[in-house]
Amino acid sequence: LQGPRYVSPAPGGGFVVSEECGDVKVFTSSRKLLCSLGSKYGHQFGNPAGVCVDVNGSILVADEQRRTVHLFPEHGAPICLVSAGLRRPASVACSSFGHLFVADAGENCVKVFKY
Repeated sequence: LQGPRYVSPAPGGGFVVSEECGDVKVFTSSRKLLCSLGSKYGHQFGNPAGVCVDVNGSILVADEQRRTVHLFPEHGAPICLVSAGLRRPASVACSSFGHLFVADAGENCVKVFKY
């Protein structure tokens, strides 16, 4: 890993790790690299920060530099969930009810979105 930042458990006992100014990597339960989101989806991150995995197995990533939150489904193209209103999204969490919580370090608050 190159500057690991945030980590989240993933379905099946694996985990997801964001790398500072790099990529987001997905590991299996046996700690073997499954994929990098940048390579799998052809996505260029600015500075990936917080990561989480929702009930559908989709990976959500906050990008501090681009001020966005993207959802990476297991199949299909990435979806930009939040593209405005964030100053410095640091960490993310999601609920089983479809709520996305974003800690915005630039505004010292937590913002809640429905997706």
